[in-house]
Amino acid sequence: MLIGYARVSTQDQTLDLQKDALQKIGCTRIFTDTASGSLAERPGLTEALQFLRSGDALVVWRLDRLGRSLQHLLETISDLQQRAIGFKSLTENIDTATPGGKLIFHVFGALAEFERDLIRERTQAGLVAARARGKYGGRPQRLNANQRALLHTLYADKKNRIADILSVLHISKSTLYRSLKAAAG
Repeated sequence: MLIGYARVSTQDQTLDLQKDALQKIGCTRIFTDTASGSLAERPGLTEALQFLRSGDALVVWRLDRLGRSLQHLLETISDLQQRAIGFKSLTENIDTATPGGKLIFHVFGALAEFERDLIRERTQAGLVAARARGKYGGRPQRLNANQRALLHTLYADKKNRIADILSVLHISKSTLYRSLKAAAG
C-alpha cells in the first residue's frame, strides 16, 4: 500500500499540489503537517510512520518534505528499511525498492558521514590552533589571579566566615569552592 506524506511550512501555503501528486500515483492514505521542516515534532509524520506496515511504501512529493536535514532523512529511511517499508520521492524519482534508489541513499549516507568527519576535523584543528595561541574554551573564570590569592588567604584564616568571604569578593559559594578545588587539584 502506498502511504503519502505532505508538508508545508506555513498556513499561507497550500498542500494541494503535493496531495494531487500523491493521489495521482495511488496513495490510499495521505498524512499532512503544516510546520517548519526544522521542527522535530510533526504529528502528521509521526502518525504516518506509525501507520506504515511491512510491505507498504512511504511516498513524498520531494525529499525536503520528509527530512529536517540529510542526517534526519537518512535515519528515517534507514528505520523504514529495517521495518521492510519502501520509500519513494516523486520529484527526485527515488524508489528504495529499486537497486538504483538504494544506491542513491547509500551515496547520500556516505556523503553525510564524510561531512560529519570534515566538521569534526575542522573543529579539532580549530581547538588546537586556539590552544597554541593561549585560548581555551569553556566558561571564563570569575576571579582573576589577585582575587584568587585573596580568597585563599581569607579562607586559610579560620576566623573568617564563608559568608563574609563571599560578601567581600562578591562571589557565590560555588565559585568559592570551585576555586579552592582548582587550587588543590
